[in-house]
Amino acid sequence: MRTKVALSEDSTGSHSELYIETTDRPGLLTAIVGVLKDISVNVVSAEVDTEGAIAKDTFFVTYHGEPLNGSMCTLAQNALQYYLSQSESAIDESY
Repeated sequence: MRTKVALSEDSTGSHSELYIETTDRPGLLTAIVGVLKDISVNVVSAEVDTEGAIAKDTFFVTYHGEPLNGSMCTLAQNALQYYLSQSESAIDESY
């Protein structure tokens, strides 16, 4: 499955909503939070769901207490897409 990463501002304007849909695997949540921490994005809360082998997770995030601006959205999306795609390759290549 191809990883999907989407970011939008919450209707209250207090945080951004980060949606990730990817292949579930051990350590996935820890890895996602680690990538976000590396770029100084704070996870306020999360809603985690798994359907079969697919993780469908929503994270409520801020950057310095505010919703992510355009540049931070792009950075977060690119960092997560890159990291999660690398993990998918490792899974696909394992035997």
